[in-house]
Amino acid sequence: MSLPTPTLHTARLRLRAFGDADADDLFALHSSAYVLRYWDSPPWSERARAEKFIAACEQMAQEGTGARLAVDRVSDGAFIGWCTLNGWNPDYRSASLGYCYGDAAWGQGYATEAARALLGWAFDTLDLNRVQAEADTRNAASARVLEKLGFVREGTLREDCVVNGEVSDSWVYGLLRREWQTSSSEPVPAR
Repeated sequence: MSLPTPTLHTARLRLRAFGDADADDLFALHSSAYVLRYWDSPPWSERARAEKFIAACEQMAQEGTGARLAVDRVSDGAFIGWCTLNGWNPDYRSASLGYCYGDAAWGQGYATEAARALLGWAFDTLDLNRVQAEADTRNAASARVLEKLGFVREGTLREDCVVNGEVSDSWVYGLLRREWQTSSSEPVPAR
């Protein structure tokens, strides 16, 4: 079952399907050791990884298992990162939220704004009942994003990641449909 990849707009952002032209920006984002210091895999060293990532985004949509969207800043059209809803299970009406942004975009509310738009689509269009997310326990900024969106910390996955020999824990967050709060940052359908 194919899942249409939405195009969503907020006051400052456009969330859209990835295309081949995004490969260089995507590689720059995922090759930064600083950006990925709390990630569950090491930084990319080959540009071909970006092309595989984009192909995986298309496959995810075709298989109906999720939507991974590039996030552009409206003011200058710059690619600043991505946001995803994956692991969509229509029987359980659940999915997982994830995101990754370049450090120049940190601290400006972009991750919260983009995730809010994607969550609105998830709850309204996909009729989800639950969205889950995980954050490395050292990543306080990501935890704040999730908490601003209304996610509740439900537990800790102990030593669930080992990247480059470093072991880390992750917090598990959940957001239920009945807890979802719409706000002034609701997505505006694309024209």
